[in-house]
Amino acid sequence: MKNKRSTIWSVLLIAVFVLVLSACGNKQEAASGNKSATDTPAAATETPAESEQPAQPDPEKYKGVVVNLEGSQVGPMIIAKEKGWFAEEIGKYGATVEFQTLASASQYNESLAAGRLDIVRTGYIGTITAQAAGISFKSLAEGSSGAPDAILVPEASSIKSIQDLKGKTIAVAKGSSSWGLLQHALKKEGISPDEVKLVNLQPGDAQAAYQGGQVDAWVIFEPYRSQQTSSGESRIIAEASTLGIFTPGYVIARTEFAEKYPELVEAFLKAYQKAIDWQMANLDEAVALNAKIKNVSEDTIRASMANPSSVPTNLPVSEEATKFQQQTADFMFELGEIKQKIDVSTVIDNSYLEKTLEDLKAESNK
Repeated sequence: MKNKRSTIWSVLLIAVFVLVLSACGNKQEAASGNKSATDTPAAATETPAESEQPAQPDPEKYKGVVVNLEGSQVGPMIIAKEKGWFAEEIGKYGATVEFQTLASASQYNESLAAGRLDIVRTGYIGTITAQAAGISFKSLAEGSSGAPDAILVPEASSIKSIQDLKGKTIAVAKGSSSWGLLQHALKKEGISPDEVKLVNLQPGDAQAAYQGGQVDAWVIFEPYRSQQTSSGESRIIAEASTLGIFTPGYVIARTEFAEKYPELVEAFLKAYQKAIDWQMANLDEAVALNAKIKNVSEDTIRASMANPSSVPTNLPVSEEATKFQQQTADFMFELGEIKQKIDVSTVIDNSYLEKTLEDLKAESNK
């Protein structure tokens, strides 16, 4: 009997011992769990907040590097140049800026190919001819909602429609968005390019020939377009909106430059966005500044900026733009204007702009 009682007590003691150990273990696990629940999320909370802030520029990183830009285009390009915002943002990395004055896409492409131009805002035709020519570049953003080109004729001209252009002499800068507009217009009306006489002239020379009566029509972009129409000297017979075509502008950069200096590309995009925002908020000042730099009347610049196709943007390249771009590239191949078929989507890289917009958002949330 005694042995039996001893056995029972032994079993009870062991059971109690096990329960005590189990309770201690649970208490330790709970304590451990409470500690991680308190400490780990705190660290996690701090890390994302810190990572959301853009990294501080290294003022020595690209010291000695020169960024070559085209700075004569009405709108954000002139504004960011004259306000010093390109120099300021790019200078945060120790690099400097130099500006060129170029007339149209063909000259942009020549300078890109030669490495004399690093980033430029250009038209949709210019990107197609550059890609077809084997110039290595990235399309970083849609730089405008459309190409502000138009087919102009003198106010007193007998030309009333695109059909009336048959047999006529037309001034246009080949390879420009204006040239693209003309080709789309002729195609829509079933007119062969051989049925008109095209004279390849840069804007300054084209203006002289047009005003001198040496050509019958002129296809041109802003601010020349508004300068002619606001004065009453010319009228428009066709533009992108009347033709139902989408002709966005682009911001592009040489591939070698963009890959080697990504922060400088983002600095450009940041200054470009700042100039867009300033233009929208300070239109009268923007008009006055651009008029002074371009040496044209404020009425001309105001009309140019009011053109819906001239509205500056800084947006990721869209599917709509890419679709139209591909259609235009295929059309140019059919015309024999480019010698090979191209896939326009292969040059698009929205990552630089997306990173820039993220940084700008983080800075505004400070």
